[in-house]
Amino acid sequence: QVQLVESGGGLVQAGGSLRLSCAASRSTDTINAMGWYRQAPGSQRELVATITSAGSTNYADSVKGRFTISRDNAKNTVSLQMNSLKSEDTAVYYCKTESLTVYGIVSSWGQGTQVTVSA
Repeated sequence: QVQLVESGGGLVQAGGSLRLSCAASRSTDTINAMGWYRQAPGSQRELVATITSAGSTNYADSVKGRFTISRDNAKNTVSLQMNSLKSEDTAVYYCKTESLTVYGIVSSWGQGTQVTVSA
C-alpha cells in the first residue's frame, strides 16, 4: 500500500481558487496513475481528474476548464489547481493512486481534505 496525505483544502468564496496537493510515500510498487475524487454529503464519490505517469489527463465534465491536475513522477506527488470554484464543488476531496503490484493493480486512498465553497 501507498500512504497518501492530502493538503490544501479549506473555505473559499465562490469564484475563488484553491490548490490541493497529495504526497505519496515511497513504495516498491510502480504508481501508474494518480487522481482526485470527491464526495459530497448524500452523494456518491465521483471522479474529478486523473493523470497517468505519461501525463495523459482526464477530467469530469463539471470541472473541465476550471481544474488542472498535475504530477511530479520523481516525487510521487499530484496536485489539483481549482479555479472559479462553485458551491457545487463543496465536498471532501480524496487523492487516489493505482499501483502495479505482483498481485495486480492496487488502489490507495488518502484521508480526504474538506473543500467548502461559500456563496
